[in-house]
Amino acid sequence: MKKSHGPDFRRQMKPLMECALCRGAGSTKGVFHDLDCLTCNASGWVCRETGEALPLEDLVPQLNMKLRHMAAELNRARHSQGGAHEQYEQNNRRGAGGSNYTGD
Repeated sequence: MKKSHGPDFRRQMKPLMECALCRGAGSTKGVFHDLDCLTCNASGWVCRETGEALPLEDLVPQLNMKLRHMAAELNRARHSQGGAHEQYEQNNRRGAGGSNYTGD
């Protein structure tokens, strides 16, 4: 059953992009020191659809979801390379082309 009114039961991940003004750094160069970027509320991220900064109440959960998603993706990538890594850990006693020629 699809909800037609009221708030969502779970927060949805909003598409984010790096701030164009500070290039994702969260700060801009002032004359004497760095200043917090006012375009992105010093987070380095803005909404991809509107280009505006997210309110602070939405920003923290969105960054948390993004961090968890990226950590899970990194973990999956590490585990998928396990087969190739294990192959190089083993002793390679074969010659050129994978033959078992020992040179005798």
